This record gives sequence, structure tokens and C-alpha cells, in this order.
Amino acid sequence: MATTTIKLARLNGEPEIFHSIQGEGVSMGIPSVFVRASLCNLHCIWCDTDYTWNWENTPWKHEKDTDPQYRKFKKEDYLIEMNTDQVAEKIAAIPCPRVIITGGEPLLQDEAWQSLIEHLSLKNSDYYFEVETNGTITPSHELDQKVHQYNVSPKLTNSGNSPTLRINAEALAFFSKSPKVWFKFVVASESDLAEINELITEHCLPRQRILLMPEGRDNATLEKRRLWLAEICREQGFRYSDRLHIQLWGSKRGV
Repeated sequence: MATTTIKLARLNGEPEIFHSIQGEGVSMGIPSVFVRASLCNLHCIWCDTDYTWNWENTPWKHEKDTDPQYRKFKKEDYLIEMNTDQVAEKIAAIPCPRVIITGGEPLLQDEAWQSLIEHLSLKNSDYYFEVETNGTITPSHELDQKVHQYNVSPKLTNSGNSPTLRINAEALAFFSKSPKVWFKFVVASESDLAEINELITEHCLPRQRILLMPEGRDNATLEKRRLWLAEICREQGFRYSDRLHIQLWGSKRGV
């Protein structure tokens, strides 16, 4: 069993590994252990985990740039590198078999997750592994054999990323055919719906496995968007996802 290093987000000096409940998507409400990868290949202007990529002296834009209190992040303060066997020990100390690998963009570190999953599976065969990804990177065959569920969130124009960065036809073709995949789109306005339907048609995404979720990092914003989006889901046959963790804890990290 190989041991390799993995780059994780840092929270209060420690790797961002925490026990909570899943707040989004088809697994919403299920107790889970979250493991947050650092680094991302996209730079969404509304990202609420911008401390995984918006480093000092980078050109990336964020909607918080207008806030005089907002600063880009010092990389060494927000990224920690550890051996995967050490990370596995921390996860195994938490009495919860569902592990959600999130980010950032986890699939930038394919081999590291393979190693982590191998370590954990030897400890307990009941582990269930979800990977949250932006859908731009195809997982290796070896990793795919170990993952139980993908939560794929393709980014729209509202993310501020160019189409050449946020849409990878080869990766979407892989995910569209996988029985392990649920797609989740972050919706900021009704104009996003036409773009979502174009992606469904162009990339043959299975409509019955698509969730729409309102964009928002606070209850006031979600309240404005959830009712009309739920109505659209009912009319057009999508699943609806809220952001339960925002309702419970706000935008606080590590809960």
C-alpha cells in the first residue's frame, strides 16, 4: 500500500478535517467526515472556499474584492502537506464511516486520494467515499474503482471562469455515463437555466440525476432565491438542493 503526501486546507494550524452533516446535494443531512483539499484549477468569483486558491500575488478576482477587509491568502498559512497515512489516522479517530473528499478541486491529487482510501479501507470496510468535483478532470481508473459517489458541480458563466477552463467535454462524457454521479448546478439567477439546459443537451447529462442549488453564503440571499428555484425544479423535473449548513451555522468553517 503506497503512502504519499496530500495537500489539505489548513484550519487553525491543523488539516481541515471535521465531522458534520452533508449540507448539499443528494446526500444532504447525512453525518459525514469532511476532508478539504487545497488547490483548485478554477477561480469562481463567489467561491466560499477561496482560501484554497486565492493566494497572495495571484491575478484571480473575487466578489469580495470590494470589501476593504478582504485580503488574498498567504499560501503557507492556509495549506498543509501531510502523509496520507497520517491523514487516515485522523479520519479513523472520528466514529463516522462516510467520508466526503472536497476542496478546492480534489481530482488534482488523484494518487493521494487512492492512497488515503486504501489506508482507511484496511481499517474499516464500511467506509463510503464521496468526491466533490467541478467536473473538469477525469479520475483515473484506479481512483474510480475506489470511489462510491461523485458530486459533480459544473460551473456556469456566473462563476467568472472562461468556458475553456470550466467545461471539459471528455470529463463530462465520463461523468455522464457513470452510475455513481450526481450533478449539482449553482444557480444565481433565472438566466442560468438556459445555460444549464444547453449543457444537458450538449453533453448528454442525465436530467434525473441533476440538482439545482441556489447560490448564497448567507440565509438572506438563500431566502430570496430558494422559492423561485424550487418552483422551477418542480416544473422542469430537477431535484432541488438547499444549503443546509448555511442555515444551521452560516458560513463558519469546520462545522
